[in-house]
Amino acid sequence: MDRIVELEAERIVGLKNVTRNEPFFQGHFPDFPVMPGVLIIEAMAQAAGVLVLKNIADRDRKLVLLVSIDYARFRKPVVPGDTLRLEMCVVKRKASVAKMAGRATVDGVLVAEAEVMCKLADKEEIPDAPPASS
Repeated sequence: MDRIVELEAERIVGLKNVTRNEPFFQGHFPDFPVMPGVLIIEAMAQAAGVLVLKNIADRDRKLVLLVSIDYARFRKPVVPGDTLRLEMCVVKRKASVAKMAGRATVDGVLVAEAEVMCKLADKEEIPDAPPASS
């Protein structure tokens, strides 16, 4: 995700500019470059992570971990030159877990959708996690 354009209590919108020089295009596919669906979901999860951390005071000591992906559907290919608009909305939130529904569009056309679940974890509880910055 390149930037956040909207950030509300239960909703976030981010943009990803898809460029030809992205390393994944070299192998996916050389004659017909298509952004891998897993990376579209990753961009959605990144937006969800920003939303989860938004109101956490000690966010520098936390990690947002992706724990599940449901109902993922890919409707149209995403190609170099596209601007991917990622919109994530909270479906359900508990103390350390959030379920979010998301849509990815290009020029207003739905290209992908999914529900993701994220878990908030303390960095100290994750083996080999980098130390929290002070």
